[in-house]
Amino acid sequence: MKYILVYGSLSGAVIIAAMLAVINLSGLHSEFVGYLIMLVALTMIFIGVKRYRDVECGGVIKFGRALALGLGIAACATLTYILIWEVYLAATNYTFFDSYIASLKAGGAPAGEIAQMVSMRDTYNNNPLFRMGMTAIEILPMASVIALLSAGLLCFPKVLPTRR
Repeated sequence: MKYILVYGSLSGAVIIAAMLAVINLSGLHSEFVGYLIMLVALTMIFIGVKRYRDVECGGVIKFGRALALGLGIAACATLTYILIWEVYLAATNYTFFDSYIASLKAGGAPAGEIAQMVSMRDTYNNNPLFRMGMTAIEILPMASVIALLSAGLLCFPKVLPTRR
């Protein structure tokens, strides 16, 4: 449980801090940059599972145990990401979508796309469960894949063996 909380919280906090820094300092609303940040920060799943394997299991871990730990870290990272995002939105009076729509207009997006985003903004800002679900969908699929890959690799003791 310690590994889940430490590595999951760290991963989620790094993701949201980096994304908020990019958004607030550059005004950039790039999905590519956002997912790249997530990919880098979600390496904490691999690091957490490897550390657990090396410290707690003597360098050997079964796939199921590694996957469970990786998914636990992924879930904790997702919850941390959601909670910090909710605090950020509340602190900024839910203006994120307004600035996103403004950047679409400035970029010359079609009127239909802008109208769709205005409708989405209303649902997003007024329905916390919908908003939290959308936030979870941003991170959880990638985190789950990384947990699966980490478990698949680290169940082999010869992959990055423990140094003694």
